[in-house]
Amino acid sequence: MKKWLIGFWYSLPIQLFFLHFRKHQVFLLFWYILFATIAGHFLNTYGAVALFLSPEYLGEVNFFSTAIVGMCVGVFIMSWNITTFILHAHYLKFLATTAQPFLKYCINNAIIPLIFLIFYFIKAIPYEHKEEYNNWLQISGLVLGFLVGFSLAILIAFLYFFTADKSIYYSMAQMITVANKQYDEELISKPLPAHKDEFRVDWFLSAAFSLRKPRDTRHYSEEFLDSLAQRHHFAAVYAILVAFIFLVVVGFFSDKAFFQLPAAASIAILFAILIGVSGAFSLFLKSWSIPVVVCIYIIFNYLYVNEIFDPRNKVYGLHYPPKKERAVYSPHTIDSIASYANMEEDRQHFLQVLNNWKQRQHTDKPTVFIINVSGGGSRSAAFAMDALQRIDSLLHGRLMPQTILINGASGGMLGAAYYRELYLQKIKGNKNINLQNPEYASNISKDLLNPLFSSFVSRDMLGPVQKISLNGNDYVKDRGYAFEQQLNKNTDGILIKQLKSYTYLEEQGIVPVMIFNPVVSRDGKKMIISTQPFRFLMKPPIDSARRAAYEADAIDFNRFFAGQSAMDISMLSALRMNATFPYVLPNVWLPSNPIIDVIDAGLRDNYGQETSLRLIEACKSWFQANTANLVLIQIRDTPINDWNQPQESNTILSFFTNPLLFLQNNWFSIQDYYQHDQLEHLYESYGSGFKKICFQYIPGKDAKPAGLSFHLTSAEKKDIAASLKDSANIAAMQQLQQIVQH
Repeated sequence: MKKWLIGFWYSLPIQLFFLHFRKHQVFLLFWYILFATIAGHFLNTYGAVALFLSPEYLGEVNFFSTAIVGMCVGVFIMSWNITTFILHAHYLKFLATTAQPFLKYCINNAIIPLIFLIFYFIKAIPYEHKEEYNNWLQISGLVLGFLVGFSLAILIAFLYFFTADKSIYYSMAQMITVANKQYDEELISKPLPAHKDEFRVDWFLSAAFSLRKPRDTRHYSEEFLDSLAQRHHFAAVYAILVAFIFLVVVGFFSDKAFFQLPAAASIAILFAILIGVSGAFSLFLKSWSIPVVVCIYIIFNYLYVNEIFDPRNKVYGLHYPPKKERAVYSPHTIDSIASYANMEEDRQHFLQVLNNWKQRQHTDKPTVFIINVSGGGSRSAAFAMDALQRIDSLLHGRLMPQTILINGASGGMLGAAYYRELYLQKIKGNKNINLQNPEYASNISKDLLNPLFSSFVSRDMLGPVQKISLNGNDYVKDRGYAFEQQLNKNTDGILIKQLKSYTYLEEQGIVPVMIFNPVVSRDGKKMIISTQPFRFLMKPPIDSARRAAYEADAIDFNRFFAGQSAMDISMLSALRMNATFPYVLPNVWLPSNPIIDVIDAGLRDNYGQETSLRLIEACKSWFQANTANLVLIQIRDTPINDWNQPQESNTILSFFTNPLLFLQNNWFSIQDYYQHDQLEHLYESYGSGFKKICFQYIPGKDAKPAGLSFHLTSAEKKDIAASLKDSANIAAMQQLQQIVQH
């Protein structure tokens, strides 16, 4: 038994497994990310697990989508084998003198890949059944697709390396034969002394999966062994280069749906290339690796700072002039825009918008609605659409005509903007539109994450820089562009409009005014984007009798960029700017001096309530005199007073990380606490005519909350739709109905 255990321990598969943990541990990081993602522990709240367990291709999860992922996972595994084969070559000199050394290495290096594949199917099969409602026949087709794609990648790789190994072995066969013959003759008369290797191997698996003892290679010259290894290295580098070229080609043609690979496939290819490049740095540069990386960084940073190399995302439609012609971002400029006279001028303009809206109502004192929608990715978009449809049905089609303002963050505004445009198309005479059609909720729930991640890998990181020209300006095609294109496709192309196309419609009260509130990352100010002038929202309302010198905490986008075609921006771009979650979507840089960029509106006001309350306060006298009730309808993707069980600091690591993650874990709760004070103040100052009604996404009793991402599973979509049947939402519907009837 002891002999068997010693033989097992010193077998090549076991020794290679532990060698990865002893040497070049950085490559294990890629495996960790894959395992953690599939287990749901890495970027799970952003839907990363769905990219791998339910990959989409051409809008569907089927045999072909999983086959593509399987093939790319196979490429990743082969890249890992290639790179580690090269880096561990000096431990495996006995393989270099055998036929098909790379094949033998892959067989003996299969422990981690096999564990990964088993783990993948253990997670993927239940996921498809429970989250996507696929039956066992459908799941079998998906598993078969993955295995076919994976097997094809492995087969192609082995055919390539079999040919390369065969060529290498034949070209040097005579030298190997002579060396082996001399070794056998000398061994009889003068055996080689015992030698203790750093890497001991007693057995390895042959190509036929039989056990073989490694041959002693001390009789080969170092030059000969190095020449054998070098030939294998070049064959491996060619393979990695092919993977890189493939991803570049995919990025170049990714405007075509056919080339939009499942995100998991793109990520696997990216990892394959990164492993190959890392291996090349370690092999060829050795101790010079870090200095070379630093030099590359310095060069690219110089090009970036001087705008020679400029990968930053821009707003499609906005003019980006030379640096000297840009709007100056300074306290003086902002204060001049937010002067008392300017604020009052815009307030009077909005009062006229309110008067125009009132003329379209059927009563002298109508009930007016202001709708706030929360951020929250696709779950918020889907819930907002479901809620708006249900509310409008309850009000017999009067929701949009009686709504003056829609405001909010991120995903909620995607759903609200889509619903508003559907309403506009309907009143324009499109008889095919039924606002209660469940197809619209399905459309806004469609995947946005796969094209986004696929573009991030194939375009943003590795692909050639591609540009699109609009009105004399060049814009980079990146994951922001991919997001807009997919959103446009999901909504049947009805949102591909310039912002200014809504100006007259909003001004006359035909459709509700929309305000987008992305946040300036430089100082936390809101960038108020709308068709209407809103300089009076740049500061809190003040009593002119005791003028306090408040600093502006918001900027009117149209006024600040008045000379740069601000109204020409795309509605899709405005929606994306409002939903720019850090890293998931690129920060959008604006042509100011100095340059500023904007990110997700939810970082300042995830519920849209802050801006709405400020507008109500500024126009309070008009609302009190001209309306029966002012109803603030809040549609949010998290419950009010949501009690989350406090996380206990039960690890040493959490002792250090909890202070850093405090704001991240409590950001939206802090906003709620602050806005409750604002709301109570308005209740007191406005009177009984002000009401707030809240519709909340409340997960089902046995369901986990939908992920905060741009991808929803079938189970999550069903749970979101069912949430409106919760008792809290039924009570809110009844409350709204009572207000309208009175």
